[in-house]
Amino acid sequence: MSDLEARLATIVRDNPQLMQVLTTVRGLDLPDWRIFSGAVYQAVWNAQTGRPVGYGIKDYDLGYFDPDTGWDAEDGVIKRVAAAFAPPLRDLVEVRNQARVHLWFEDRFGESYDALPDTDTALSRFVAPAFAVGVRLEADDTISVAAPFGLEDVFAMTLRPNPLRGVARGWARTVENARGRWPEITVIEPQGTA
Repeated sequence: MSDLEARLATIVRDNPQLMQVLTTVRGLDLPDWRIFSGAVYQAVWNAQTGRPVGYGIKDYDLGYFDPDTGWDAEDGVIKRVAAAFAPPLRDLVEVRNQARVHLWFEDRFGESYDALPDTDTALSRFVAPAFAVGVRLEADDTISVAAPFGLEDVFAMTLRPNPLRGVARGWARTVENARGRWPEITVIEPQGTA
């Protein structure tokens, strides 16, 4: 485990609500699951800026991978996850089968999206490298980290477009939302923009 991964694991462990989510989801034995995006990178940003644990975190994105791409299968998992949590977490854990994302992504976001082979590959398609971080609480209580671009941008509080895809629609809105909660972030704008 790298130093940054160890720091991330400590930040995750110091966040009681995130640990509750991880522990509960681990007990559900979902295939190839991770908690990723905001609940992870925002926890780091809060630690970096001295903000309270949980500040700015709107939800807990739970990705898993089931080759059954039928809506009924995913809906069953969504209901199972919801039943495992009491409010308010019941309404904050958002579940998505990563094997299904390519079926609805273009309609929702206006961008094409190839089918994924697993959950961790989804991280490589996130809007920014700083967002592309996922964690899982393993059976031995270790926290495994998936971060295809590394953790440097997360800890440096730097937002830059994902180099593996075009600039996402809504990039400006994403930056504005992040700056509204963490004005300390550094933004590296796409080439050719101001």
